[in-house]
Amino acid sequence: QVQLVESGGGLVQAGGSLRLSCAASGRTFSSYDMGWFRQVPGKEREFVAAISWAGARTYYEDSLKGRFTINRDNAKNTVWLQMNSLIPEDTAVYYCAARPRGRGLIADWKVYDYRGQGTQVTVSS
Repeated sequence: QVQLVESGGGLVQAGGSLRLSCAASGRTFSSYDMGWFRQVPGKEREFVAAISWAGARTYYEDSLKGRFTINRDNAKNTVWLQMNSLIPEDTAVYYCAARPRGRGLIADWKVYDYRGQGTQVTVSS
């Protein structure tokens, strides 16, 4: 089992920045690729970013490249999502998730075995 707890969400004005954290406990963190997803009520969950187990590879939703950055520290069992130049359309609940190394499509929520409870990000205009 892996427990994931997100933090760092909140209310920010457009153009501002937030850094989300996801702390993991339980089984070996480095056994998992990590992803961030987001969801707006009434809409499908959307892939945001992911990072391979050792941090060597990162992946982003095309529209978010250049504004969002994912990184991790396996010694701290933590993955972060740095979000810059936020716009109101970034408003959503953000979830971190863990998948076994290399399983399935990195942007597919269904291949992630463990998910956090989410943290709300609200960007005001």
